[in-house]
Amino acid sequence: MKQILIIEDDENLGKSLKKIMSDEGMIVHLVTSLKEARELTSDTLDVIVLDWMLPDGQGIDFLRELRAKNKTVPVIMLTARTDLVDKVLGLETGASDYMTKPFESRELIARVRVQLRDKNTVKGKEEILVAGKIVINLIEKEVHYDKKRIVFTKMEYELIKILTENPKQTFSREKLLDKVWGYENFPTTRTVDTHVLQIRQKTSDDIIETVRGLGYRLGAIL
Repeated sequence: MKQILIIEDDENLGKSLKKIMSDEGMIVHLVTSLKEARELTSDTLDVIVLDWMLPDGQGIDFLRELRAKNKTVPVIMLTARTDLVDKVLGLETGASDYMTKPFESRELIARVRVQLRDKNTVKGKEEILVAGKIVINLIEKEVHYDKKRIVFTKMEYELIKILTENPKQTFSREKLLDKVWGYENFPTTRTVDTHVLQIRQKTSDDIIETVRGLGYRLGAIL
């Protein structure tokens, strides 16, 4: 499970973000000061969500500390500052992304997912995702099914990857829309049906199982 550190002194916002991310299956650590953050910072973190203004200092200084120690964990900066110069400063200091308050929680979750997806820390056996007849090379983003390479579109790839990563989990169409298409391009649930059909046509009818009234999960392809 992915580990997220939220450094936010707004108690209501922090608890809200922690609940939402926990519901997404992430392990979330919430702290309200830089002192607490320094005690929790480790190489096991996958993403840090960092507020700019904190009771005992500025988040930007904490970010400088991380980068000075060659820690490459993605950091999403949160701030009420709206000036372009502040955004540029954050990004040039090493922030992976930048969000201005107020913001929609769903958008932040989508941005966290982008950082998790792009984080190039996959090594060794984790480069390859295997489930039955499906073999996915996560570095090359190539999919083999029944020992044959299958050419998928970007969205088809993301869809089969999510299902393969969670072989026993049933996803609603809405959840798949949120995870695959994200906040920037949120189409209708029929888009999911269309992509499932396209994946089946390129592989087999039983690669993705329809769970009546619930959604989809990886099929019985072992």
